[in-house]
Amino acid sequence: MTALASNSSVKVVGSNGQISLGKQFAGRQVLIEEREPGVWLVRTATVIPDNERWLHEPQTAADLRSAITWAVSNPATDNNADAVMKQLSDGIE
Repeated sequence: MTALASNSSVKVVGSNGQISLGKQFAGRQVLIEEREPGVWLVRTATVIPDNERWLHEPQTAADLRSAITWAVSNPATDNNADAVMKQLSDGIE
């Protein structure tokens, strides 16, 4: 069994109710869980907005990886831009 390293430090809660965790956590989102009165567990987290959650579904993520792989293998060119624009404009009526 591996022992977990633990760093303890004393922080002062400011008059505005804030605690500074240090510059290495600047801009990060954290989860704060109150285990019991006065006992908090603070964990860094990645939060996914509800309207972007579908991008992380297994099938969607696999489709996106496949599309990105295809796009890398087939870089865009201007070789047939006029033909594509004509085809697109012919489809609009």
